[in-house]
Amino acid sequence: MFLLKSRRKRESVIVQAMIKMYCKANHNSEGSLCKECESLSKYAEKRLLSCMYGDLKPVCKHCPVHCYSPVMREQMREVMRWAGPRMIFRNPVFAVMHIIDNLTAPNQKKKNSAKSARTK
Repeated sequence: MFLLKSRRKRESVIVQAMIKMYCKANHNSEGSLCKECESLSKYAEKRLLSCMYGDLKPVCKHCPVHCYSPVMREQMREVMRWAGPRMIFRNPVFAVMHIIDNLTAPNQKKKNSAKSARTK
């Protein structure tokens, strides 16, 4: 399951795991997500699967197109800030895969800034 070939599918599985960890610890939910986290989970899944860059998508924080609404983007940042450091202890395989994906993902900001520098 965790060695999915599609980076988007891997990212989806990892994001869902982070949301579950966050919700369980911060909203005292057992088994299922609270309404707020369930909404964030569905939103993240929808945005990830409909990314215009497909499997060549950059890491969201480096993407020139912010497809998340400001409220949802801040909620996701909060989840990532909390769950990210804990992933290495709770899901070490996911943590390593997430780090590798972040290091090997195309960086659209750098590509776009290089193009604009060439045109000047």
